[in-house]
Formats: sequence, C-alpha cells, structure tokens
Amino acid sequence: MNFNTANSTFRQLMGNGLSYRVPAFQRDYSWGPDEWDDLWQDILSLSGDDGEPAHYLGYLVLQSADNKGFEIIDGQQRMTTLSLLMLAAIAHLEGLAASDDLQDPERRRAQQLRGNYIGYLDPVSLVPSSKLRLNRHNDRYYQDYLVPLERLPVRGLNASERLLRSAFVWFGERIGAYVGDDGAAVARFVDELVDRLFFTVITVTDELNAFRVFETLNARGVRLSATDLLKNYLFSVVAREGAHDSEIKALEARWEGIIGLLGSESFPGFLRVFWNSRNPLVRKTGLFKTIRSSIGDKSAAFALVRDLDQQARVYADLRNPEQGGWMPPERDCLRQLQLYGVRQPFAVLLAAFDRFGEGDRRGFERFLKAIAVVSFRYNLICRRQSNEQEVLYNQMACRISNGEVNSAGEAIDALRPVYPENDAFRAAFVDKSLNSRRDRRVIRFILLRLEWKLSGREFDFESATYNIEHVLPENPGADWDHIDERERDALTHRLGNLTLLEASRNRDLGNVAYDGKRETYRGSQFAITRRLAEEFDDWTPEKIDAHQHWMARQATDIWRIVFSR
Repeated sequence: MNFNTANSTFRQLMGNGLSYRVPAFQRDYSWGPDEWDDLWQDILSLSGDDGEPAHYLGYLVLQSADNKGFEIIDGQQRMTTLSLLMLAAIAHLEGLAASDDLQDPERRRAQQLRGNYIGYLDPVSLVPSSKLRLNRHNDRYYQDYLVPLERLPVRGLNASERLLRSAFVWFGERIGAYVGDDGAAVARFVDELVDRLFFTVITVTDELNAFRVFETLNARGVRLSATDLLKNYLFSVVAREGAHDSEIKALEARWEGIIGLLGSESFPGFLRVFWNSRNPLVRKTGLFKTIRSSIGDKSAAFALVRDLDQQARVYADLRNPEQGGWMPPERDCLRQLQLYGVRQPFAVLLAAFDRFGEGDRRGFERFLKAIAVVSFRYNLICRRQSNEQEVLYNQMACRISNGEVNSAGEAIDALRPVYPENDAFRAAFVDKSLNSRRDRRVIRFILLRLEWKLSGREFDFESATYNIEHVLPENPGADWDHIDERERDALTHRLGNLTLLEASRNRDLGNVAYDGKRETYRGSQFAITRRLAEEFDDWTPEKIDAHQHWMARQATDIWRIVFSR
C-alpha cells in the first residue's frame, strides 16, 4: 500500500505552498455550536505559560499524486473550522486597523496571517487563491464572501452556508472577548495555536488506498466516513463523463435519501449486504476494490445508486421489524433474528424478498420462518462457525438473484447444509447454559415457546408480571448444601434449572429449599413450572439434567424445518 504517515502541526500543514481541496461531492459543512465550543475549549487549554504543550486533533486522511495538492478524504470538518477561526482572527485585526493606513501594524499582521494560513488575495480584483477549497455546495460562499472578508449575506443561504457564516461569527466573538483590542495579542494567540495543534496525517495515492486506510482505522476504533469515500468515487465517475447538473442533482438526491434512511454509519454494512445479495461473497476489506472495478462509467454508477435506493428500504425494514409493513408472522421472525444478534441471513433475505416478496409473499414468509429456525439451531444453540454459514447464504442469494432458485420451497431446501440435524441440536441443547442477566430476553423467549408447546397459552413477552425463576438459587443458602459447591455455578445457569414464575410469587420464595418452592410451583399459571412440581420430588444435578433433556426434546419439535426433499 502506497501511503505516508506523519505528525504535522497546523502551521506545517498550511506552509510550503501546499493546498487542500474537499472533494466536490463530499458532505457539506455540518459542525455546530457544540463542536465549535469543544474545539475552543481545547484551544484555551493551550494558552498561556502553563498551557498544555500540544493538543491532538486526530487523523487527517489525504489523497495526493504529487504531495503538493491534496484532497481531504477525512478531516474536512476540522480543517474548515480551523480556517474559519483563522479568518475570524484576521477580521478582528482588520477591524483594529486604521481604515486609511495600508502600513498599519494590525493590517500588516492580518496580511501575514492571511498569507500563512488562508492564501493569496489579489489586491485589485480581490480574487482569492486559497490554500483550501471546499465542496461544490460550500466553496462559492467560502471563496466569494468569507476569504475576502466581504459583507456576509444572510438571506438565500443553504443550511451549510448558514453554518459557515455562524462559525465565522462565533469564533470572532470568542477571539474578541479573549484578546480584546490588542493586535499583538491576537498574533501571539494564533502563533501559539498553530504550533500546538497537530494531526496524524495519512497521505495515500488513490481511492483504493484511502479505503484500506479507512478500514484499518475503523477496525481500531477510529470512526471515519467511508461512506463519503464511496460517494466521491461514484460521483467522480459521473462527473468525468460530463453529466448535466440536473443529473448530478438527481443522483445526489437519491444518495442523500439513502443516507437519510440508514444513517452514514449504517450504510457500509448495508452496502456489503446488498452487494453480497447478488454477487460472489466479498469480505469487508475487499468491498471498495470490487465495486470500483465494477463501476467504470456513468450508466453503471446511476444503476448502482438506483438499486441501492430500492434495496435500502427493504434492508431498513428487515433491520427494524416494528417500522416495516410486515405481517405478524414475518415480524415475529425478524424480532427473533434481532434477539439472536445474527446478521448473516440479511443478504439472502434481501435476495429472497426481491424475488418472492411481491409475487409469493406467503412463500417469503415460509422462507423467513426457516431462516429463523436455522438461526436458532445453528447460531444460538449450536454456536457453529458463522463464516461457513455466510458462504452458503451468499451462494443461495446469488442463485436466487439470478433465477436459478425459482421458488421459496427450493430456497428452503437449500438451507439443509446449515441446518443442524436433530441429534446434534438436542446434544447442544441439553448442555446449554445462559446467564439470566446477559441473556434474559433469550431465556424468556425459549421458556415461553416451551410453555406454548406444553399448554397452548401465549404470554406477553414484555410483561413485568412474571420473571425468570432459578430453581437452584443464584445465592443458595444452607438448604442447598446437598449440591456440591463446585457444581453450583455451572448448574445455576443451565436451562434445565430455569423456569417461569409470577413476579409476586418469585419475590416471596427467595432461596428457600426445593420443598418450599415446590408448593408455590404447584399454584403457578405456567404449565412448565407446574410440571416441575409434578415430576420431581427433589432437585439435584440429575433432576436438572433430566428436565433439560425433556426441554431439548420439546425444542426439537418447536424449532424444526420439514424439507420437501
């Protein structure tokens, strides 16, 4: 990978004839008072003899072919804000200068700051040659009004232009209050600032390297806008072919609609699901390279964004079952996938909905139910390798998308390789332990399905009128000394030791002996709990194991798929 990394102060970044450009289709300026104040407080911590020696502003990701002109891939909000702060300091100095004296010290200081941090301004035409250029929505306002310090218009501005204007005014007020009317103090303030603010600068040669840097940094917890990088590439492809402005606006409206629906942070996950729903499996680190190699002209870029726009709505509904127009059985299955915390099925579900969702909705419902069963058996209970499952789901998704699989029944039959057979599923179930604090919702779900199998009654999953009862208590007293102390921790969280009980009865039980609990269990509304009292006259490791074997047999009937072949 061809990239360089260095720590650079703001002074170093703006010197030596270097220039910076925010890509035309990068997001607009969006910082507001909260971010401005955070930056200002950091700046104040640097001031004075006892100030901090430096303040770290994070990563700045740049793309350049010649190390003179740079595109800002990540960091444009910070760079733009620092430029506005510099302009506010220059405006304050010019406000202190005598209006008719070109050699006034304050004007000379302003010119020096402008040359160092903003760029050259032609003295006759006032046309700027700036060190920084913003995106297509912000640059005109920045170059025409802010850089030359013209009177700033307040009407007819878009939202980001209003933020640019407000940031300039906000920092001007803070600088004025901090340094007063002393021009030398303004110069000292800026001089200290530019040497104490520093970035880790990563410079790459092309979009592919930039994306790899993004992936690496994101893996280490640094949140960067990989979404913007893809947008820049797609729009640059379109612009390269001379797209009409109306085409750019239409494309941008679709893109912003997608981001508005999903959020920029969720978009990369959706993009991978979308791509893998109709193409051979691509891992996260190879996604951008694959898309770039597939999108080479304007037509392909428009087609991709149209497909993304359509599929983003389905993806959002799959991830948020309460918001989609799902039928109750579909919503129940999607809630289960949320409960299990599985993501592997979404690519094949996206493909299946596209293929069956309109013409055979009942077929899609059957397939979704089968996916929920597989997720319960494979992911939750058996804890098998998700990588292998993802490969099979991708192969299925491609076969569904290209028409090789033509019905929901065929799609369900294709799930057999990731469907743990009954013996393997029962063996995993009888050994299953779940922590009632961490896995409370999963335990409630399992116990309620077992209750439904036994009694035919359904209970409100969210109800606070009942809770999970540990037959062997989590903190057993002397009445439980017949169970070896070394076994207790493991036995406490076995599924066979857990049942459902009314909250009022549960509070009264505490950690009494099984004999005391048994009478309470007899009066419970839950058949699964009454069964304990009827079946077991005491509670030992052997009885816990026996009860869990019974639970495993019931679970095998509840969570099962009947394949047609």
